[in-house]
Amino acid sequence: MRPSLYIPPMEEETSNQITTVNDKKKLLSKQIIVLGWELFLALPLGLLLSWFQLGGITWIFGGITSGVVVLQTYRLLYGQTPKPNRITRKIGLVLVGMTIGAANAHSNWMDIAADIPVFICLTIFLLLCGSLIGYIYSRLSQVNLLTAMLATTPGGVGVMAAIAADYNKNVPLVALVQAMRVTSVVFFIPIVARVFTSESIQTQPSSLTDGLFRLNLFQLELLVLALIFTAGVVYIATRLKIPAAPFFAALVTGMVFNPLLDSFSLGYEINFTPPVLVKVIGQILLGITIGEYWGEKPTLSKRTIYYAILSVLMTLAVGAIAATLAWYFTSWDWLTCLLVTAPGGSAEMILVALALDHDVKIITIGHLIRLIAINCSLPLWLYLFRRFEEQSDENHPVFGGVKRQEV
Repeated sequence: MRPSLYIPPMEEETSNQITTVNDKKKLLSKQIIVLGWELFLALPLGLLLSWFQLGGITWIFGGITSGVVVLQTYRLLYGQTPKPNRITRKIGLVLVGMTIGAANAHSNWMDIAADIPVFICLTIFLLLCGSLIGYIYSRLSQVNLLTAMLATTPGGVGVMAAIAADYNKNVPLVALVQAMRVTSVVFFIPIVARVFTSESIQTQPSSLTDGLFRLNLFQLELLVLALIFTAGVVYIATRLKIPAAPFFAALVTGMVFNPLLDSFSLGYEINFTPPVLVKVIGQILLGITIGEYWGEKPTLSKRTIYYAILSVLMTLAVGAIAATLAWYFTSWDWLTCLLVTAPGGSAEMILVALALDHDVKIITIGHLIRLIAINCSLPLWLYLFRRFEEQSDENHPVFGGVKRQEV
């Protein structure tokens, strides 16, 4: 009897490939629909919140609220919660970085070169204190050390949650603590800023429509060119594994775009400024990613949430101590010191400085140095955290009479 030519493994493999492609298409369509509803809801929420004079980053709060509402609604309707979309934050960082870079295009950066050692010392101080807070948080909450360090190190919600997933740690807990810290800083810093300055930090509802009406055809062409150029530079920076590539590369691109155009212009100066809508959408996308981590609504005990709040308060206290040290050892005013050392997202804090028009260069450089230092040192910190965790498990298998475990 001749053997059959039927080969099941190949058909099974092909079937699996088709299933995988279909799953990816379904996931992509679901993410697009969720993002569309989040943007649709965030725009009116931002307009509404701007009437309460919450400051120059009102649109971030609109995005946060939208992310929470949409994900919770999705959970009630379908019984499951979609995972936070990391691509959304990358796009937001690109748009915000481009607008911040364009706003600083004509700044002279050499006059603050002497302050770089101060920025480095503040960064080291914040990182060391963050590690100490993580250790204390681990001991108090009985969470393993690596999870606690990832939760308390100011490296960004998406980045730290992704690392926690890679190492099979408690992702919801890491995301919760990171989101609580960033949200607290973004909310309280503008309020404190209004106390220490008489300048207006309001975002009027008319600013959105004004920016749209000022966008003529030539500006629209320049915007498309700027977005294509920025996307190319960000792609190259990502391939080269440059730290914080979406934000850092977009910021540099925004700074060099106008001078680059001037070098090719025909005898007249081109001064391109991204329209207000670009900055608004960038802020909304940053807020949406924070809101999505809140919207996941992880099942955590009251005790876990209590210690998470405690760790956030300790981080904020360290930021205040660092601001006091900077105020004592430098000639900066208190508000500048507070914005430089605030343990929030770099893009968010630079946006606050931009809204205040207050020492934008100093605050930008300070947060960029900290952002690069955190991203460059992450492999070393992760190695040390894992080593400390292994030693802790060997030397202290029982803490307080209860075996330490993931909460």
